[in-house]
Amino acid sequence: MSYPGPALGRADRPRRRWGRWLALAAVTLPVAAAAIGAVLVSSSSARITADPVALADIHLPLGGGTITRLAVLRQPDAREVAFRLSRGTLEPAHAVRAGERVTVYATIRRPGWISWLTGSLERVCLTITTPKTTVTSQYVTVRSGEPVRIHFREPVRVVETGAPGGRLHRQVYATPVTEVTLPDSATAGTVAVAGAPRTWERPRVTNVSWFPAGAAATAVATPAPGTQIKPRTRITLTFSKPVAKVLGRAMPPVSPDTPGTWHPLNAHTITFVPEGYGYGLGATVQVGLPAGVHLIGGTVHGSDPNGTWTVPGGSTLRLQQLLAQLGYLPLDFASGTPVAGTISAQENAAIDPPKGSFSWRYQNTPSQLVGEWQPGASGELTRGAVMAFENTQGMTADGVAGPQVWKALFQAVVKNQQNTFGYTYVNVSEASPETVSVWHDGKVVVSGLANTGIPAAPTATGVFAVFEHLQSTTMSGHNPDGSYYSDPGVPWVSYFNGGDALHGFIRPGYGYPQSLGCVEMPYSEAAQVWPYTPIGTIVNVHA
Repeated sequence: MSYPGPALGRADRPRRRWGRWLALAAVTLPVAAAAIGAVLVSSSSARITADPVALADIHLPLGGGTITRLAVLRQPDAREVAFRLSRGTLEPAHAVRAGERVTVYATIRRPGWISWLTGSLERVCLTITTPKTTVTSQYVTVRSGEPVRIHFREPVRVVETGAPGGRLHRQVYATPVTEVTLPDSATAGTVAVAGAPRTWERPRVTNVSWFPAGAAATAVATPAPGTQIKPRTRITLTFSKPVAKVLGRAMPPVSPDTPGTWHPLNAHTITFVPEGYGYGLGATVQVGLPAGVHLIGGTVHGSDPNGTWTVPGGSTLRLQQLLAQLGYLPLDFASGTPVAGTISAQENAAIDPPKGSFSWRYQNTPSQLVGEWQPGASGELTRGAVMAFENTQGMTADGVAGPQVWKALFQAVVKNQQNTFGYTYVNVSEASPETVSVWHDGKVVVSGLANTGIPAAPTATGVFAVFEHLQSTTMSGHNPDGSYYSDPGVPWVSYFNGGDALHGFIRPGYGYPQSLGCVEMPYSEAAQVWPYTPIGTIVNVHA
């Protein structure tokens, strides 16, 4: 006998319903647990995000946490960047270049209640390229009466402007701008411009040139014509039209003839890079342009515009410093800031001497010689030292420190070519009896009687540098009565003032006026004096 189907069916339904619920729970509970775990793990993670104003924001995990280590490193050299952290917002403490890549590293200690699940420490990092912008054009055409406006491709908060190569004026805007107006009202010119989207950035500098509207070609020179430059200063020309249209293939001539090369910087700009010693100290530099080009600040010679610049001469103080260092003065020089052994550094120091101190090389330096010394002032001691240096270098000993003398001095200092002769000072006394005393390298090496000029042809008193040094010569001229004389074979001659010279001459006696202006000595004495009195030797004749 079988049971009716419906009765069996009713008795089985409760079992199947509870089974379904149990099966569903078995599936959904693990899923829900996993989801909750995922939320907990996600919420317990720290993050670093870029900040629209500062550099970055540090986000702590759910429930808080502690930053145990934080570093900002430049890329790719990993140099540290100082920073400030306030309420999770990180900002550089010092300027960072616009467009520079930096990486922010942070180590976070998670809260204890979640650390069992995700670990106690978490390390996060973010690499950021600091925002940058550029000007829309480096060449601006300005209508008459209108100001110069400069546009940026992206909004900026910081704008710096000034003369190219000079100090820039910084302006910070309360809200970002894309356009700035220059106060300069010149018809043409060049300005250094830098813009940055963030106040903590150091913007990159771009030179912007503006020109008057019109068909004629205009050129702007940097540095401006009429200004002083250094021997190796680059001269940059920016044209309102492409260089190829204005100059063709011919580059502007540079005077004086200077080793160097014109280099194109872009389609509108060329720059002259001097080489070696450059234009030279004391030079007047000229750059010529074709007729029809308007050079701002230039002058016109005939139909050709020229730009003119001047290079200052070397200072007397630096001249004395070098001569002392090389041993051509009886002094030593100690520099507080040593000058590098390069031509460029030496040229700059010639114009702007380093600070330092002079000291006498010998303890028993004659008081008359000490009285003649004046640091920074031209005098016969300095002129004589220049003459001695010129003579050693095989140059004409005129005592004038021209460009060639400075070049030779730079080479001698760089190569440490010291004066090996020493230093001589000759004292001629006209007091009775008349004498000559030769002081060399700290001691008197020769002394004896001498004859100076008679009243009708006296020996000039003063301090003089020997300008000619002859072992023997013919002396000729006129006696006070007008008669002519010629004395051949006069030995051991050192001319120091016009026709006045130290030399040997035979007289019945010595120690009183007998000559026609020279300082006469016995042959034996003159022979001892002569080796100590080369060109540049200082002779002091006094009563």
